[in-house]
Amino acid sequence: MSQDSLFGSARLGSDTNDPSEDLQNLRGTQLFQTGDDAPLAARMRPRTLDEVLGQGHLLDEGKPLRRLVEGFGRSSVILYGPPGTGKTTIASLIAAQMNHNFVGLSALDSGVKQVREVITVARRDAQLGKKTVLFLDEVHRFSKTQQDALLAAVENQTVLLVAATTENPSFSVVSPLLSRSLLLTLQPLDNAAVAELVRRAVSDNRGLARRVEISDAAVKDIVRLAGGDARRALTYLEAAAESALAEESAVDGDATQTAVYRNDEQDPPEITADMVAQSVDKALVRYDRDGDQHYDISSALIKSIRGSDVDAGLHYLARMIEAGEDPRFIARRLVILASEDIGMADPQSLQVAVAAAQAVQLIGMPEGKLTLAQAVIHLATAPKSASVYQAITAALGDVRAGKTGMVPAHLRDGHYQGAKRLGNAQGYVYPHDDPRGVVKQQYIPDGLGDAVYYQPTDHGNESRISEYLGRLRRLVRGKK
Repeated sequence: MSQDSLFGSARLGSDTNDPSEDLQNLRGTQLFQTGDDAPLAARMRPRTLDEVLGQGHLLDEGKPLRRLVEGFGRSSVILYGPPGTGKTTIASLIAAQMNHNFVGLSALDSGVKQVREVITVARRDAQLGKKTVLFLDEVHRFSKTQQDALLAAVENQTVLLVAATTENPSFSVVSPLLSRSLLLTLQPLDNAAVAELVRRAVSDNRGLARRVEISDAAVKDIVRLAGGDARRALTYLEAAAESALAEESAVDGDATQTAVYRNDEQDPPEITADMVAQSVDKALVRYDRDGDQHYDISSALIKSIRGSDVDAGLHYLARMIEAGEDPRFIARRLVILASEDIGMADPQSLQVAVAAAQAVQLIGMPEGKLTLAQAVIHLATAPKSASVYQAITAALGDVRAGKTGMVPAHLRDGHYQGAKRLGNAQGYVYPHDDPRGVVKQQYIPDGLGDAVYYQPTDHGNESRISEYLGRLRRLVRGKK
């Protein structure tokens, strides 16, 4: 559904002198009205709360969102969720139910000027006893300045804000606006809800009106391809329905007959799994390289490898590759993981990760997927240890706390004139002169003699290190 179909063709900030004249085109339920030629997803938008699927945790009796939709709520809300979960639908229900002025703006084509004009008109209407509901789509695309322009109006309830975003508001919405609003998270629809939606669209007069039938296998494929996105499911259904009717038209010799115009007594054509496959080239991976999913999927990749689940690691790697993620970003994350989560338990892991990063840089994609997959498999199956991370973290903690001390005199640089007079490098014992290669000598500054930063685990290669590290420390520090 285009932004124009959602928000109308008129925009605030035109050549009219009175902003309220522009505002008339962005008010009320007409924002969400659709014609017979609108996409199936737009025509099937729920008209009542009972038609909304998959968001019972927000729309049950007594919940703030239900009260808002029913026209009783007083709190501004930010609706956060993936595409196709019902954010705009809820806004349309609020527009239909509330007896207030309802204004819709999109961050894609509205700026500070438009926001301030809405607030000006809303303030004027409030003096006449009329409240205003402001729906902001794609609020994460608003700049900080644009969001700040809303603060006072939301604070004193000049407008009741309903904002929609697919990005994590913690990162994309300014804190003052978050603190003035209820944050409500919408969940992707489960498979049963998507299947019900598909079958409803086939039979409902607003949808395909039984002009086609659909097989169970086709429903299953659409559900799988949709990935919990209601809009995507209906888009795929509409494309498959067009294929079914085009095929029937070809058989009948009537190339002009389509789903929209079918009105005969014949059995309707059936949408099959093959038609779905032909209409949808491949599943679109829900992953925004610049958005919330970028961080969620990359986080899941790292945590799966850390948890030694090689199959989950390969799954998330595949999702990132299929979505077009920069392979260099993936490789960099693997290099970091090799030290952070494996370290000395398998020192070869760092070499593997670095080699993968260099190989990807050299050969590019799509062949680079093999190198990345090999690295993921190696890292996921390697023994794990966070000792390297913990060691440097502990050392940095002491340094930042001021526990530095002077470098012991015998360790200081003695390669300049006058160094000997200062006592530098005097008394230094060369470890290679000892048959063991280890000598008793102070290396760490005064006051940190008991510091122990690196504590190896008994995993992989570190089990061997842990056996002799204690002896090394005792020899060096002269302690039993």
